[in-house]
Amino acid sequence: MNIVELEYEGRSQRVVRIDDHASGARGYIVVDSTTLGPAMGGCRFWHYESDDAALIDAQRLARGMSLKNAMADLPLGGGKSVLQMPTGDFDRTAVLTAFGHAVNVFAGDYLTAEDVGTGENDMRVVRSASPFVLGLPVDSGKAGGNPSPWTALGVFNAIRALAERSGRDLSTSTIAVQGLGQVGFALCEMLKEAGASLIVADVNQTRMEMAEARGWKISEVRDIHRASADVFAPCALGGALNATTIAELGAPIVVGAANNQLATAEDAQRLLDRHILYAPDYVVNAGGVISVAAEYFIEDEAEVRARVGAISSRIVAIVEQAETEGVSPALVADRMALARIAEAETAPGYRTARAS
Repeated sequence: MNIVELEYEGRSQRVVRIDDHASGARGYIVVDSTTLGPAMGGCRFWHYESDDAALIDAQRLARGMSLKNAMADLPLGGGKSVLQMPTGDFDRTAVLTAFGHAVNVFAGDYLTAEDVGTGENDMRVVRSASPFVLGLPVDSGKAGGNPSPWTALGVFNAIRALAERSGRDLSTSTIAVQGLGQVGFALCEMLKEAGASLIVADVNQTRMEMAEARGWKISEVRDIHRASADVFAPCALGGALNATTIAELGAPIVVGAANNQLATAEDAQRLLDRHILYAPDYVVNAGGVISVAAEYFIEDEAEVRARVGAISSRIVAIVEQAETEGVSPALVADRMALARIAEAETAPGYRTARAS
């Protein structure tokens, strides 16, 4: 197997390229920061247009994990891995086993778990090749397992908190949800139980049929952001909020589970200019990594629930600070997360930041 560490002048991220001809495993592992602790971030298994697209996604996601873990007050740094989905028939077990061997290169400085395109059973396979794997099935009452329900719960808590803050009641609100993967679907079920009306969209026809069978209103993926709703919840892939979609948004509040929702940094200002309240994604979607971190630190489910419950007060505090300053919540959140990392870097005996 060919595992190559890439060198980038002036760039602090540590990047390893995976290219295993025997299994077909191709992808990247990126460690963005280990200032607060070992880099934590899941493995995404996806169809990328090119290797460059995969690398860019891994780098952006890894940076987002640094901010997410810092904002969630976890003693963890940020990292991410992406695997290019092979074309045609392939041996999934072989690909994931090869990936596990690549994880070992970091000797514990990178911890992986499931992400888009991977699940608990995949992590079992990776675990057969590497001890640095989380998100594994656990006994009842213990922390760990599939992190998706915890991610959904954190987003649900944030939606409810910001809706109530704006004078809305979930039981009379309409939520437009883009993406019905594990997190998006779980979020919809929570919202429906709370009495909300749903408008949903997904590229997967089977998921759409499941949604329709539950009586949820169906939309085309290309139109869901335009839906007249109280909250728009992007729960698919990143980049859903860009110059075009922001100009067309039909909801005054955006709270979703997707990572890297803003296509560019300037999009935060575009939302502010339209008086649309944006909840920074890495603040509200931290429930999953909180669960995975608790598994790593051998905590119990009660601790996870308490930490995920704190997401609602955290996002409200960020929004209130942003309104006081007249800036985007994204700016306030970035500033807070980076300050925590910077504080750790100057603390006596801090863990060396990025692997050299």
